[in-house]
Amino acid sequence: MKILVATEKPFSAAAVAQIKQIVEDGGVEFKALEKYTEKQQLLEAVKDVDGVIVRSDIIDAEVLEAAKNLKIVVRAGAGYDNIDLEAATAHKVVVMNTPGQNANAVAELVFGMVLYVIRNHFSGKAGSELLGKKLGLQAFGNVARNVARVAKGFGMEVYAYDPFLAKEQIEAAGAKAVGSLEELYKTCQYVSLHCPATKETIGSINYDLVKNMPKNGVLINTARKEVIDEAGLEKLLEEREDLRYIADVKPNAADEYVAKFGDRVFFTPKKSGAQTGEANANAGVAAARQSVGFLKNGIDKFRVN
Repeated sequence: MKILVATEKPFSAAAVAQIKQIVEDGGVEFKALEKYTEKQQLLEAVKDVDGVIVRSDIIDAEVLEAAKNLKIVVRAGAGYDNIDLEAATAHKVVVMNTPGQNANAVAELVFGMVLYVIRNHFSGKAGSELLGKKLGLQAFGNVARNVARVAKGFGMEVYAYDPFLAKEQIEAAGAKAVGSLEELYKTCQYVSLHCPATKETIGSINYDLVKNMPKNGVLINTARKEVIDEAGLEKLLEEREDLRYIADVKPNAADEYVAKFGDRVFFTPKKSGAQTGEANANAGVAAARQSVGFLKNGIDKFRVN
């Protein structure tokens, strides 16, 4: 059996060494394809492997068709919209993610970006503080729970909405549950997005929803750019000079946003949420353990298809 680590944007060298050791200690051959520049290189590399570990690399029907021996793909991270789940299921390939491994890194980035913006890019102008402010979390998974933990250190009031969790579950994890998205946006000056990009959520963060935010509202997106209705948000930012938008997932109209709204918007040049040495290693190591566990013992705890 053989496991391929296919990463256009590689893991750290230390993380690769840990992944390799876990794979080989499990009695499985290790193979790496790093910094590849063409899809054909990936198509060649997957031909003889039983497992593939990826980061944001695209695993589509063409890749799955080329990988005749493939049994499992693990996305080292929480989101897995870079993998064609329907095609994987059709090819009898199990797909997993590694939930929670990047959660603290993303949560810390949320506050790094927020502080940068509300302190006016550290220009020396008077900014604002987080103490006593209300933070709303849209979806309450691993990342959001870490955001809640950090927010409490700043003395913020934390609210959350998640249609898949009961009020008791949210409140047991330390946030105040609200009954609707509209209530979340009306209540909280700060709203942080942690929802996946699905048919239901794509374009759902729109003019009519965000306009409910209190004065000096700050919308924070470390989830997916697709959940934002960019035209609607742009219109609202034009109408309300008090609103700000911060994202680790640069919008398609990023240049236009910056030209129009200046310091009221901030976008990381590249998605940076999971870009810490710790998160890099955590996700890769988890992916390696899950890959070996499935190939050797059929363990599919984090299966998503």
